[in-house]
Amino acid sequence: MQKLYSLFYEKYAQTQTNHVRDFINDIDWNNRFIGIKGSRGVGKTTLLLQYIRLNFEPTKSVLYVSLDHFYFLENTLYNLVSDFYKKGGLFIAIDEVHKYPNWAIEIKNIYDDMPQLRLVFTGSSLLHIQQAKADLSRRVVVYAMPGLSFREFIQFETQQKFESYSLKELINNHIAIGMEITQKIKPLQYFDDYLNYGYYPFYLENKKSFHQKLSEVILTALEVDIPQYASISVSNSVLLKKMLAVISNSVPFKPNMNALSERTGISLNTMKNYLKLLNDAQLLQLLYVEDKGINSLGKPEKIFLNNSNLMHNLGNDANKGNLRETFFLNQVQHKYIVFASKVVDFKVDGVYEFELGGKNKKQKQIKELQNAFIVKDNIEIGFDTNIPLWLFGFLY
Repeated sequence: MQKLYSLFYEKYAQTQTNHVRDFINDIDWNNRFIGIKGSRGVGKTTLLLQYIRLNFEPTKSVLYVSLDHFYFLENTLYNLVSDFYKKGGLFIAIDEVHKYPNWAIEIKNIYDDMPQLRLVFTGSSLLHIQQAKADLSRRVVVYAMPGLSFREFIQFETQQKFESYSLKELINNHIAIGMEITQKIKPLQYFDDYLNYGYYPFYLENKKSFHQKLSEVILTALEVDIPQYASISVSNSVLLKKMLAVISNSVPFKPNMNALSERTGISLNTMKNYLKLLNDAQLLQLLYVEDKGINSLGKPEKIFLNNSNLMHNLGNDANKGNLRETFFLNQVQHKYIVFASKVVDFKVDGVYEFELGGKNKKQKQIKELQNAFIVKDNIEIGFDTNIPLWLFGFLY
């Protein structure tokens, strides 16, 4: 255990608190057991270490461990935490739980047997707590961590603080909100950079090598994370890559499942499963029609890459129209339910409808609709039912 403490103290000393994500305030840290899940690269480990650095001195009462360490090849998580607890441990942070077999059962036992302990763990976005081999749903509060919003990216770039807004606030007050923000900064000055490299906070390490690192993140998700989670053989992981390659060169992709099956050599049933896995790994976004029937679970209306950074990395044609839709869906769906609309581009929470376009987009598609809006790129401040696209990056 001493080796684990030494590694923790090294990380503690190296952890910076200059760029702390606002997501840290979304978590109720008073809960006994907390799970934070999210895709590779969104900053789960950094957030965990920053919370510890901001709230604890480096004493024996607190510990951070990563379950991909060699220590856990010969030692169990339960025994480590039990020893820690018996020696006065009060708070333990456990990283990469998805790398450890039977993690859910051991965490359940830790919860039941160590009532004074506080525990936080991070895991892959693929994790489904309800499907874990233990009843964790009533023991653990789970938070889904997204990548940076456009608002957070601007905060990191300018060191200025900006508020986030609910969708209702944004719709009702978008002119005043836009005027307030544009008095401080010019948001369009940062927008293209965000679309290119701003979703993943590791861009702060080195902008020049950002896309090389993002390519490594994508490959690890395809070759390691998804195959491990879904028990897919290494040979079949090639099909995942092929499927993502086909889709990424066509997004937003209106799927013909039979044609996609023929192009990739993947059977229809397997392909539906792979689509879900790529969506859960936050490489894709699947957009369905607003339908309560079983059909909506089978075939998505459209398939998008998860965020605009992936479009720049994977897609041969990261054109403006595709980037607009990808950005809007990515930023809105973190807090709201988004469906494909029968008339315009998107329907949100069953109430609001949005048509996206450039600054010269006309009103004709929404004139017969209630609660409908035009979302325009390349405008700083909106008017009437015309809302700037960039403002939807201020929802979280």
